[in-house]
Amino acid sequence: MSSEPTQTPAADDEAIGFDDLTRDIAEVPAVEVITTVAVHLMSAAAVKCGLAEGGEADKDLDEARKLITALAGLVTAGAPEISNFHAAPLRDGLRSLQLAFREASLVPDAPGAGPGEKFTGPVYA
Repeated sequence: MSSEPTQTPAADDEAIGFDDLTRDIAEVPAVEVITTVAVHLMSAAAVKCGLAEGGEADKDLDEARKLITALAGLVTAGAPEISNFHAAPLRDGLRSLQLAFREASLVPDAPGAGPGEKFTGPVYA
């Protein structure tokens, strides 16, 4: 018997998968990474605002506030890097979420104090 450790096929697959993933990420343009992350944040925030199929059952405005604020920071910081062509729809989606949050809140935030408004300025209906 050999004293050398043997690798299982699963371990080989994991190593190959990680290398492939790293190569794939390296080939993705930054604009695509930024917009993909923004869309994920938008989707999660919409669910937490109660806008998804689950409605009220999934509503969690504390979580929605965090997600919208993170989205606002990303969109505000990333907009100059991704061009207005890509940033405009993200800004529109962000504004829609900010308005949906305001509508879903029992106690509305003061203008400029809503989620993400420190980055975007006050959002009015």
